[in-house]
Amino acid sequence: MTWLTVGTDAVLGVFAVMFALLWLRHRLRAFLAGAGVVVAYAISEVVKLVVREERPCRTAPSIAECPAPGDWSFPSNHSVIAGASAMAIWALHRTCGWIAAVCAIAAAASRVVVGVHYVHDVMAGLALGALVSWGIAVLLEKRLPVRQRREEVEAPTVVLQRLR
Repeated sequence: MTWLTVGTDAVLGVFAVMFALLWLRHRLRAFLAGAGVVVAYAISEVVKLVVREERPCRTAPSIAECPAPGDWSFPSNHSVIAGASAMAIWALHRTCGWIAAVCAIAAAASRVVVGVHYVHDVMAGLALGALVSWGIAVLLEKRLPVRQRREEVEAPTVVLQRLR
């Protein structure tokens, strides 16, 4: 087992820590954003059962241990969780969102590097997770009272504030 194979799962722990820290400040919004990650994961499982794409490690050597047969490749669950987490964290806190976005891209890339997913698996996973999480963030924003919406300016610079 190399640091790459450990790193693909460790990034998910980073997201859990970020959610926990944001929960201290945003309580219900952080909980619902985390629930969006679970919804994105459930959708990806349904897509896997429909598409049933074999993993690249079945035909070529890989760094990581190849999952058991029946554990399909498309879309990458790690990437779905990473994309959904990054978007949910972005919706709660822009600065942490930048960090989460970099972690999500790294997590997705690592799945290809270790040989258990194709590039299109991770790209689709990131997109699916981010879209589901974004949709939930939009719904939450519309449902919250105006006083609870973005009360504080979280971005540390004028440039980041304009990206909001």
